Amino acid sequence: MASPLLRRHLLLGSLWPLLGLPAAATSTRQELQFPRDLGAHPESGIEWWYLTGWLSTDSAAQQPAFGFQLTFFRSRVATTQAMKSAFAAKQLIFAHAAVTDLKGAAMLHDQRIARQGLGIAQVRTEDTGVNLRDWSLRRSATHYTAAASANGFDFALNLIETQPLILQGERGLSRKGPQAGQQSYYYSLPQLRASGTLRIGKQQHSVQGTAWLDHEWSDTLLHPQAVGWDWIGMNLFDGSALTAFRLRDKNGGTLWAGGSLRRSGGPVRDFAAHEVSFEPQRCWTSTRTHTDYPVAWRVQTPGASYTVKALLDDQELDSRASTGAIYWEGLSELFDSAGQLIGRGYLEMTGYASPLRL
Repeated sequence: MASPLLRRHLLLGSLWPLLGLPAAATSTRQELQFPRDLGAHPESGIEWWYLTGWLSTDSAAQQPAFGFQLTFFRSRVATTQAMKSAFAAKQLIFAHAAVTDLKGAAMLHDQRIARQGLGIAQVRTEDTGVNLRDWSLRRSATHYTAAASANGFDFALNLIETQPLILQGERGLSRKGPQAGQQSYYYSLPQLRASGTLRIGKQQHSVQGTAWLDHEWSDTLLHPQAVGWDWIGMNLFDGSALTAFRLRDKNGGTLWAGGSLRRSGGPVRDFAAHEVSFEPQRCWTSTRTHTDYPVAWRVQTPGASYTVKALLDDQELDSRASTGAIYWEGLSELFDSAGQLIGRGYLEMTGYASPLRL
């Protein structure tokens, strides 16, 4: 769940707490209006667009061959807002891109950072539109395009809406901690129909699959005892959409939790903090960072228990060159209480390599 929290610090080592889990919204509630709120909110401290999904090379089989992730973060630098220079870093744009190659049992990823402007990094305010050099995410009517080109991989995807967006929390204001001010504006767009091209090395693939888009913005830091979080966003095969998350303290306990379920064609059921729990089932240890990550979970929600299993254990990302953190984020499958495969999506885990530096 990409949810940034930048407010005061510009050092990269301090940025990651601001780039992963939903932060807090301003004290005065704003009713969301679309398409305006699909665009950027440069007056807010931090904002992110988080696109994930699975892709197949066989439209008939519908078996995943790849997972993909493209995330853009926008961070407002409060100390430079009064500067007149066009070179002033008033807004910073970060981006992460990754591809999980299931057949090759490998994850490829890249990262970028630049100040907004000068033709390098731009965000639109009237609708979804963000680019960092030749990486981009744009919307036109009910059609999105996403593109990223990196060393060893690239993709260009078309994404078609098949369902209305989900307003997370209370009409889009999502609680993220035990204190009233710890909130973010947050909506999700699940069950996107994806198609396009993806390159791994010298091999080009025509692909199709299903994607998920999150968009959040906020101003305030997380609870000071939070060291990380666990999050899932799952597209179910029957058209339903499941979100669940929890914030962890240093002992691995849950500080706060939440999420939602929308059955296909039905209303959104928002989860209270006490209604969600995460129980690790299996761990994997990174050979690069020696970090232990739970790569299988039992997730309890109101009325249903699920099992989440990573499709590849090694989906660890090292973003120390941009956001200053190491985290795990990857393609996973969702099983019901009877062990039946019912969906796919992404699992994200932060704060395992080192605690968030708040």
